[in-house]
Amino acid sequence: MKLGKFCLSLSVTDIDNSKHFYEKLGFSPVPGCGSVEAKWLIMQNGTNMIGLFQDMFHGNIFTFNPKDVHKIQDELKAKGIHLDKEAASADGPSHIMFRDPDGNVIMLDQI
Repeated sequence: MKLGKFCLSLSVTDIDNSKHFYEKLGFSPVPGCGSVEAKWLIMQNGTNMIGLFQDMFHGNIFTFNPKDVHKIQDELKAKGIHLDKEAASADGPSHIMFRDPDGNVIMLDQI
């Protein structure tokens, strides 16, 4: 199962403050992937990616960007993994969400 690129999605209280903090660690905004004004922003340092999200969800989320979320959804269901959110459509970009045994949220987001 190919999960695609990994990005840790962080729930932040002040996106501008968080942006400046992660810039000090060498991260920079990915062009065209959100903004401080939109209250979400994807940042990158080499191959490491983080998403900063203010007031969008509670807690941090492990995010992967696969090429075909629908195929993976079928595979997960066949393996007995409960999905908290299934794909909204039968094809095209969508996302699914589920949890690991400790309750950590995992999102597969086909963009």
